[in-house]
Amino acid sequence: MKKKSSGGNVFRDLGFSSEEAANLRVRAMLMAEIEKYILAKRLTQQKTAARFGVTQPRISNLMRGKIALFSVDTLITMLTHAGLKVDVRVKGSAAA
Repeated sequence: MKKKSSGGNVFRDLGFSSEEAANLRVRAMLMAEIEKYILAKRLTQQKTAARFGVTQPRISNLMRGKIALFSVDTLITMLTHAGLKVDVRVKGSAAA
């Protein structure tokens, strides 16, 4: 069996369009940063919810990886409430 090489974006490898794969990748990265913050601070979901200005079930959904429930904008707002700075970079593609 021949092993298939990854293109660098697991979502693209799973068959999502380039645009959707890029969006999912960004959301996954932001969610991972929020989770790292919560674990590093040893916050409960309730305390995290209060800090982020959302409900505890919302934090539960985040911690369970329910990516479809979160927009990039929402995740950036959560990171900002945590006192973290979000830096966005745009790169030109090889085809551009």
